[in-house]
Amino acid sequence: MAMGDLAAVLESLRPAPGGWDLVGADAEGCARVLGVDGVAVSVTPGSGLTELLWATPGASRQLEDLQFTLGQGPGPEAASSGAPVLVPDLSAESPDRWPALLPELVAVGIGAVFCLPLRLGKASLGALTLQRARAGPLGKSPLADAWTVTHALTAALVEDGEAWQAFAEAEETSHFYRAAVHQASGMISVQAGVSLAEALMRLRAYAYQQGRPLLEVADDVVARRVRFRHDDGDEPGFVAGGGTEGS
Repeated sequence: MAMGDLAAVLESLRPAPGGWDLVGADAEGCARVLGVDGVAVSVTPGSGLTELLWATPGASRQLEDLQFTLGQGPGPEAASSGAPVLVPDLSAESPDRWPALLPELVAVGIGAVFCLPLRLGKASLGALTLQRARAGPLGKSPLADAWTVTHALTAALVEDGEAWQAFAEAEETSHFYRAAVHQASGMISVQAGVSLAEALMRLRAYAYQQGRPLLEVADDVVARRVRFRHDDGDEPGFVAGGGTEGS
């Protein structure tokens, strides 16, 4: 890989002035430079919910959405632990590690996943996730380059504190790709009389049970096409379709 290609990728990782978007960031170009099929970056601005920053289309975006829906996977593990999670052969991984996720990744056609945390001191701001259809280790040089990309991403996000502050302020607004999940969790918390953490768990469980993306179900909750409640005699997390009463 030419050093000029890596330099071009690093140069593109710059946030908009006072904003949270990575202007000019080329996810597909980054994947090519690192020798993988796809890359994605998810960050955790403050609530514990991850937000997809950018990703190559196809399998990488599917991987991020699956991890977000299920609340498990190498990306969340790397982000929460602050340590890399390198899985060169998903088919050889113990089914108990990510029981809901692993079968889904096989169906998507992902054979290997490599997740590096975006570390700032002892804190982790999120994770860079690399995926490849072919199983096998990433290799010393691509792994070193991937770490260089994570350092550049972290620096871009916290430059003068402006970009990260913009993330925190925009976390529950329409600026975020997953804003509906934040909004839906708050609505379910009120409807079912549970904490926000429990509300998110119920939303995830329902999405998984229905075999639907979490974002799609969240949109239904926000639009009041689906309501969660816990009336007398109902099971916790009972879902009712339609209705406009309450929030």
